[in-house]
Amino acid sequence: MATHTIAPSLGRALVLDELFDLALYRAVRRFARGDLARMLDEMIAIESRHAAFWQRFFGLDLDRLDWRRRWKLAVLTAACRLFGAPAIHLVLEAIEVYGVRKYLALWEAHRDEPLGAAVKEVLIDELGHEDQIVSAAGARRIDPERVRNLFLGFNDGLVEILGAVSGFFAAFADVVSVLVASLTVAVAGALSMAAGAFGAASSEREVQRVERGKQAFLGTASTGDHGASPLRVGIVVGVSYLIGALVPVLPVLLGSRSLWASLAVGVVAAVFVSTTLAFLSGMDIRRRIAINLALLGAAVGVTYLIGTVAARIWGV
Repeated sequence: MATHTIAPSLGRALVLDELFDLALYRAVRRFARGDLARMLDEMIAIESRHAAFWQRFFGLDLDRLDWRRRWKLAVLTAACRLFGAPAIHLVLEAIEVYGVRKYLALWEAHRDEPLGAAVKEVLIDELGHEDQIVSAAGARRIDPERVRNLFLGFNDGLVEILGAVSGFFAAFADVVSVLVASLTVAVAGALSMAAGAFGAASSEREVQRVERGKQAFLGTASTGDHGASPLRVGIVVGVSYLIGALVPVLPVLLGSRSLWASLAVGVVAAVFVSTTLAFLSGMDIRRRIAINLALLGAAVGVTYLIGTVAARIWGV
């Protein structure tokens, strides 16, 4: 196959991505068992073809991952070894979701070029991987609705209460007042989020029920109801909000007398959660982190300003 000189950085990234997937499958295969091990054997063979294919296509000879991918490989392998088969299925599905998303974008951008034809060939295998994982697991483990609810709850709790803690530190001289006010807002916010999510899910469930009734009356096939129960949605959103809200409150509870500790743990939590959820859903990780940190910065800055103004005007 002739080599291609277009986008050398793209070619290197594609080769390294395939080498990473291959290294991950081989590492996990060492402790996988049963059907999962057999599925990994098939995926290793396919991924080996992909890596060799892109190396020939771009005329590259790479056999070593960069430091970032080596670190990522170590973290994911350790997580799979620690949590077993459920974690392996979850990680593999996330890898395949990312691969499909990446190759679909490449195919759309280069469909009329030689690269587009090559991407189409690899994409067929990637879609086959995803089907294998979903069918072997019995059900998709990455539920987009659940990911959305978890992200909505935790992120809202983290951003809103970190902002509240910021404003309270600016307004109050007493740390106890900051703690009491922050916990009160956190609990009220969690209940409000849970109630809102429950109401929205209940309305959606009612719409689905009416639609099923119409289909039954007309004798058409029902599309079924695949959504979670409203109570479950409300609990997930409310609990995840409360957990996110407690992150910036915890340093104050442990004796911190300034905003900096809450801000530090809030930033770390935002980066960790953004990275995890972006990875599971196939989103761009850096973009997700940047958006979340921008929201945190805006919340902290605005509420701190409000607290400062309130303290000066009303002597809070």
